[in-house]
Amino acid sequence: MNNRFRISQTLCLVAIVTLILPDVKEFFKSTGLTWTYIALLSSCITYTLIPAVAEVATRLGAVDIPRGRHAHTDATPLMGGTAIFLGFALVMVFARDILHFSLELKGVAVAATLIFISGALDDVWGLSARVRLIIQLLAVAILIKFGVILSFLPQTWWGDAGEILITVLWVIGITNAVNFLDGLDGLASGSSAINAAFFALVALQTDQSFMMLLSIALMGACLGFLPYNFKRMKPASIFLGDSGSNFLGFTLAGIGILGEWGTNNLVGLAVPILILSVPIFDTTLTTVVRFKTGKVRNLSEWIRFTGRDHFHYRLSDLGLGNKTAVWVIYLISVWLGLEALVTKNARGIDAIFSLLQVAIVFILLEFNS
Repeated sequence: MNNRFRISQTLCLVAIVTLILPDVKEFFKSTGLTWTYIALLSSCITYTLIPAVAEVATRLGAVDIPRGRHAHTDATPLMGGTAIFLGFALVMVFARDILHFSLELKGVAVAATLIFISGALDDVWGLSARVRLIIQLLAVAILIKFGVILSFLPQTWWGDAGEILITVLWVIGITNAVNFLDGLDGLASGSSAINAAFFALVALQTDQSFMMLLSIALMGACLGFLPYNFKRMKPASIFLGDSGSNFLGFTLAGIGILGEWGTNNLVGLAVPILILSVPIFDTTLTTVVRFKTGKVRNLSEWIRFTGRDHFHYRLSDLGLGNKTAVWVIYLISVWLGLEALVTKNARGIDAIFSLLQVAIVFILLEFNS
């Protein structure tokens, strides 16, 4: 452990102790800087917990051994998502008087916790694709039970059934899409931080303050993880693992449903789609190719299948290298987030044009890769 690391850990510990003091929390609240408080606390908690989580993961044997599609060369501890989850969850506890959980937010919290636990078990012992799918379906059922469901179809039996089906496809799709994106150092965690930041901006512009703080907490936790997962000259010292990538994907999918941009407004539905376009594009493309070529034949195989046909690997193999490919995808994510900010106030046809524009750009990128 070098001096630089000791200093950063000490500073984060001091920051955590200071931030949980009632007077300090009240200061941030009274000055309108609650979002800063949430971001600082979640990032510091996550950053501080990483070394302990890495040690526990190593002792439990939750270690990623280089093989196949993996870009790293050394055995690396998994379960980095545990620190992200705890950073996010503990902020919810410390700031519960600020956040004021609604029934829907509680549903997301409960279901996301189930997804995290199943991911942690998968990191340590390994779960079959069928078990993972069953748990994901159960988590989506919890969301629906708590009223977290896309609502834009007519209030008829087929409309209700359609909304349930689309909610299931959206949540399971995004959950696994972010998991698939976790192939290069810093990619899934950094992209999720960007996605959460833009969800927070849209929530701020639409006066959804609690949704904004929820997104900020997730962003802060991801930022606290990045120094260990996306280093300038060295490979990652810890990975998200399924506990982290599945948790991030599920929570982002839940936020996409919770926001008013996804309720009774077809144009609003374009906002979460644009913000999450990178994992959506990557998963859609690989899914079509894999089913067409017979590499996967059912949903269970789709969840478990791994390969180097993902968007980020294609960019890396073009000669960009892993780190440059990650930065390129960061920039694409920012561009898509800005597009979402513009689209949220657009009329129906304008939203369609925005989605078509994004689709055309992705198609061009695919042809070039």
